[in-house]
Amino acid sequence: MRRYPVSSSEPAANQGTRNDWATLKILFPYLWAYKWRVLLALCFLIGAKLANIGVPLVLKALIDHMTIGPNNPQALLVLPLGILVGYGVLRLCTTMFTELREFVFAKVTQRAVRTIALQVFRHLHSLSLRFHLNRQTGGMSRDIERGTRSISSLVSYTLFSILPTLIEIALVIGYLVLHYDIWFSVITFVALVTYIGFTVMVTEWRTHFRRTMNDLDSKANTKAIDSLINYETVKYFSNEDYEARRYDEGLQHYEAAAVKSQTSLSLLNTGQSMIIAIAVTLILWRATQGVIDGKMTLGDLVLVNAFMIQLYIPLNFLGVIYREIKQSLADMERLFGLLDQHREIADAAHAQPLVARGAEVWFSHVEFSYESNRQILFDIDFTIPAGTTTAVVGHSGSGKSTLSRLLFRFYDINTGSITIDGQDLRDVTQASLRKTIGIVPQDTVLFNDTIEYNIAYGKPGASKDEVIAAAKSAYIHDFIESLPDGYATMVGERGLKLSLAKSSASLLQERC
Repeated sequence: MRRYPVSSSEPAANQGTRNDWATLKILFPYLWAYKWRVLLALCFLIGAKLANIGVPLVLKALIDHMTIGPNNPQALLVLPLGILVGYGVLRLCTTMFTELREFVFAKVTQRAVRTIALQVFRHLHSLSLRFHLNRQTGGMSRDIERGTRSISSLVSYTLFSILPTLIEIALVIGYLVLHYDIWFSVITFVALVTYIGFTVMVTEWRTHFRRTMNDLDSKANTKAIDSLINYETVKYFSNEDYEARRYDEGLQHYEAAAVKSQTSLSLLNTGQSMIIAIAVTLILWRATQGVIDGKMTLGDLVLVNAFMIQLYIPLNFLGVIYREIKQSLADMERLFGLLDQHREIADAAHAQPLVARGAEVWFSHVEFSYESNRQILFDIDFTIPAGTTTAVVGHSGSGKSTLSRLLFRFYDINTGSITIDGQDLRDVTQASLRKTIGIVPQDTVLFNDTIEYNIAYGKPGASKDEVIAAAKSAYIHDFIESLPDGYATMVGERGLKLSLAKSSASLLQERC
């Protein structure tokens, strides 16, 4: 007899904090699938930055051309048409290359979001029932929502903000080193290093506030979703105020964390502004002194000032950008954490489709426990011959529903075997097993869609005639036809609207 591995609990994913580079490493293959678009977008990015750096150079040439001096006594009498045209072309190229970059890369970002979201969705459906019973739906939906949204934010900030700024910094410092006093480069470099170091240090300190806010937000949302889903129960017991207090308790904790986050943000912004102000003042001092000493022209003064403005305007947002990147990474960490959840129930490598000949079911010496310290089934052994009806009775919690869950292989048993026509459930594919078995669950679940959609859910793509035939066999066709919208009637959340419609129809029948 083949031996099977036994699992009594969902293997836990790594609960530690994933390194940021590890998160980016997971994301990169989704983007690199469109490597030619990525490379083309990078070319447009570099082109836009070269054009942007060229603008101050043209301004310098224009001012020097129009400044009267020993080498240019008739400056004001000559219109620098070529320089003006060059200025306009560079401005146009900056905008054009930027928009082309956005146009080329848009598909890469959106396809990555779509692919990852679909992969997470499929993976969640592949996890065992144990995972979904232990997981809170409201918090998980928030993790997915924030995680997919953070992908677009992360790509936008890194590729369209951080990388262009780094390229521009390199070009500006290179130009300053080649053409001006070394102090310009030293001041610029020291200011940039100080600014970036301060921003990274403070933002790292603030990151745990964001993680705390994420946890509290998910918990508050979970309470809200749980309460709204169980709306009727809340109303039965007049617990509206109780639910509001529970929800507000979560909001209070979130508010406290948000205030701390905002206070630390003010500290970050103040420090950044101070560094920028000192650096720009020193640069202008050196440039003004150079003009007074005759080592620099007015055009050089304008050029250096323009370079500083072009550098420090994006740098002024570096703190915001870096914070958003860290927040996006934190959100993606939770999203990819869902992918880290291991599948407890998986098809064996040798699994074959189930072949149902008569559908004889045999539970052979089955033992099972949801938790290691509480066993549910003890040496269960019975056979259900094909074509017969078997009733299982017992008190609540005795394991009646567990038998059906094991038959559908939502869990694997601890010992023994379950076979259908002699085929062990662990030797057949789960898809073929569940496609073969029909079930009327203890709690009837309806999707918030039309009656026709819900009837056809067991056979996606079923024709309208097949849907009607199924309704007639269940003796609900006449009731459905009595509704104003017939088979197009929306059933509402968990079928509540359908229940109301059915109650109204019954009341009308009684009155008639």
